[in-house]
Amino acid sequence: MDKKIFKVDVAGFEAQLPILPVSPTLDIAFFNLHGNHKLTEHCGKKLAKLVSDCEVLITAESKGLQLCHVIARELNHDFYAVARKTKKLYMQDGIEIVIEASITTGKEQRLYLSKHDVDLIKGKKVGIIDDVVSTGASLKGLEDLVNLAGGIIHKKAFVLAEDAAADRADVIYLAKIPVFPRS
Repeated sequence: MDKKIFKVDVAGFEAQLPILPVSPTLDIAFFNLHGNHKLTEHCGKKLAKLVSDCEVLITAESKGLQLCHVIARELNHDFYAVARKTKKLYMQDGIEIVIEASITTGKEQRLYLSKHDVDLIKGKKVGIIDDVVSTGASLKGLEDLVNLAGGIIHKKAFVLAEDAAADRADVIYLAKIPVFPRS
């Protein structure tokens, strides 16, 4: 069986994305930074230039973690905030929000932010960082967390914008990818 691949130029780095089903009527080009240090470094360095005026960064676990790490290192930030998908022991005094289903999760989720991270972003110009923006559900969750914590949303930066997300005026990204409807 031939595997379907979508090739995309991510600001000078060619990525080959497998086309995978997410529903009976839709396939997506699946982007995964996990384990790909060369692509992660490339994207992180490119995005760092676009968010250099942010005072602090936030991402959601898990695919945005290594990307945000590279960007924070490039910007010489000591810390970045991490929205967790499960509440950990050290997060008892933090905050939480509920987000709607995204294109890849398909179900409602919760995001948690520790008190340390709340204090980190309060009153600061925040850069929201993630791998892909698509329906905007995950982004809305991060926006809600930043607002609840008292941060100022300054930039929303992604490696890829999927489908109609590429038309959003409020996001920046390195490349766009389509979705693949099935008949």
